[in-house]
Amino acid sequence: MKAVVVYEPLWGNTATVARAVAAGLGPDAVALSTAEASPDRVAGADLIVAGGPVFAFQLSSDRARDDIRDHPQAGSPAPDLSAPSLRSWLEGLPEGTALVAGFDTRVRGPFGKGSPTILKQLQAKGYRVVAPPEGFIVQGKYGPLRSGESERAAHWGERLRELVDAARH
Repeated sequence: MKAVVVYEPLWGNTATVARAVAAGLGPDAVALSTAEASPDRVAGADLIVAGGPVFAFQLSSDRARDDIRDHPQAGSPAPDLSAPSLRSWLEGLPEGTALVAGFDTRVRGPFGKGSPTILKQLQAKGYRVVAPPEGFIVQGKYGPLRSGESERAAHWGERLRELVDAARH
């Protein structure tokens, strides 16, 4: 099974989850930042898993990223703004029929979710959702991930592999 896990890097938490999900999916899975996940690299995937950070109560946007860049908070870690936002990447993704799943990294509590938005955008382009949206918890505004979240992400990757195998047979 060819699987691609695409992530927006920002503070590194989403990248960590993406790599863990890819490990759970198996040796044919690769985790790519939105800068690396060109249409050619995603083409032919049996499964596309897309993930991004929640910022300002929603999936990170170009406007939120501009605000992060233009108004850095004292003592906050430097964000990685070198890759496009996941929203922009999703907008540029061609239509398709592959199976998909979505996740986000977020602070625990009523501070928003991004994974439902990811799945809506993918479904609007013809992709087929294989699993409900998933969220992984960061401690504080910038992380790190809460203890055990990387392991939970790997297990979710294993579950996604099972769901894809079942859908293909």
